[in-house]
Order: sequence, then structure tokens, then C-alpha cells
Amino acid sequence: MELLIGLGAVISLIGIAGIVLSIIQVRRARKTAKDDAELKAKIQAALPLNLGAFLLSVLGLMCVVVGVLLAP
Repeated sequence: MELLIGLGAVISLIGIAGIVLSIIQVRRARKTAKDDAELKAKIQAALPLNLGAFLLSVLGLMCVVVGVLLAP
């Protein structure tokens, strides 16, 4: 079960890194966008990364919880 906990922690950290990366992308887009349409397009481009990162974080945390519950 320690392997499951460790693997879940690594997956969660990768997800958190993706969330931080998407935040950086959106902040850059807000600074460089010339109009609302361009800003909307850049934010929509960052959305899949954001959703994927949240999915990884949730899956990693689920692995950690399952590992903790199954540990003797």
C-alpha cells in the first residue's frame, strides 16, 4: 500500500504543477491580450490543461486515500 500512496502523491504533484502552469498561462494572456476576443481564445486554449491537471490531482488524491484506507 505504500506504493499506492507514493504513486498517488506523485500524480497529485504533477496535477498541481499543471494547475500552476495553467494559472501562469492565463495571467500572461490577460497581460498580452489586445481585446476580449483574443483573451477569450487564449483562455479557452488553456482550459484543457486546467481540466486535465485537476483530473490528475483528483486521481492522485483518490489513490492516496485508498492506500491509506487499505494499509494495515
